[in-house]
Amino acid sequence: MPYTAEISRANPACFVFVVDQSTSMEDQIGGEFVQRKSQVVSDAMNRLLYELTLKCAKEEGVRDYFHVAVIGYGATVGSAFAGPLAGRDMVPLSEIASSPARLEERTKKTPDGAGGLVEQTVKFPVWLDPVSDGGTPMNQALSKARHLVEQWVEQHPSSFPPVVLHLTDGESTDGDPTEVTRGIMSLLSTDGNALLFNLHVSGAGGTPATFPDNDTQLPDSFSKMLFGISSPLPEHMKNYARAQGLSTGEGTRGFVYNADVSSIVQFLDIGTRASDLR
Repeated sequence: MPYTAEISRANPACFVFVVDQSTSMEDQIGGEFVQRKSQVVSDAMNRLLYELTLKCAKEEGVRDYFHVAVIGYGATVGSAFAGPLAGRDMVPLSEIASSPARLEERTKKTPDGAGGLVEQTVKFPVWLDPVSDGGTPMNQALSKARHLVEQWVEQHPSSFPPVVLHLTDGESTDGDPTEVTRGIMSLLSTDGNALLFNLHVSGAGGTPATFPDNDTQLPDSFSKMLFGISSPLPEHMKNYARAQGLSTGEGTRGFVYNADVSSIVQFLDIGTRASDLR
């Protein structure tokens, strides 16, 4: 059965995040609070990276179960890491843990022990800044992702297949991405084909279409195209999605349309739910 390879330091897995940083990411995201799309996406990405480092932390430090690339595209296409990792492509998780661009002070609400909540100041590591500038060269960015995935499977032929998570709010300005995305999904390790998941960031509110199993309820040709270039969810990810209260079917794909803040976080959580760590 594919997508069952054990992940270890000797046989790590990789995630490639492809993040839209075009001018339209300056727009507000649909939801209860007024927030810029770029800020919401960068916060969700930074939180995910932090949680990955915690998940892989052992007594001797953070283990390199995963290597991570973050490609940003807008005015330029390339590594979206800020700070010491700027310009780097595939980075081992231990280096990510030790090299945030900075620590920001954030507030969060925690239980006060008496049934209430109190605000607490915490240090929040930042690797990815909110950026919104330029067009939407989706093809160029996904071509770079394909190159990284191709390198990975050549160097790690028995690994859990690479997972590409693409977050965008609009249509490509450099052509139809179908061919390059098919190229990504055709690459494979001995454990299965590379996975490509797509998320469309909401700009107008409304109900998200979360991990659908067909495109009949999607509103337009763009949403149907994104559905068509999204991989089916592996069984263990579908099981995890169901545990989060989501409905999945035989044809469920790794795709979310019109995502709000909570849907972005959920998409990243489910999409990075790889097999057991060893």
